[in-house]
Amino acid sequence: MTPDMTDVFRAGRIFPLATASKDGEPNVAPMGAVFPRDAETIWIGNQFMKTTLRNVLENPRACLYVWRPGIRGCYKIKGDVEVRTEGADYETMRHEVKAVKPELHCRSLLVMKVTGVFDCMPGDHAGDRLM
Repeated sequence: MTPDMTDVFRAGRIFPLATASKDGEPNVAPMGAVFPRDAETIWIGNQFMKTTLRNVLENPRACLYVWRPGIRGCYKIKGDVEVRTEGADYETMRHEVKAVKPELHCRSLLVMKVTGVFDCMPGDHAGDRLM
């Protein structure tokens, strides 16, 4: 992701995350603990996931939608997801979630490796691959 894309990401609060089971059954769930770590990596904290977690364990592909009123840009970010429940990255995410919402418990960390970024603003360029 470019710095401009990351800025749009950081301005957002809730990000719809789309997943699908191994049989193709779709699921979309709102995510609040979503943090770009670098140009190719996004961390997603799992506090309440059921279907989403089951889906990424069966089919490790996902898509995040990044947009909200008042910000420029609208991105559909696709990637491969790995679930972590231990290790330094998981512990870092657990502490970051706790710092923002002390009452929440981060059950696992979803590490999304970005494989594509697409424009989703209305117009002729909607759906164009940006990265």
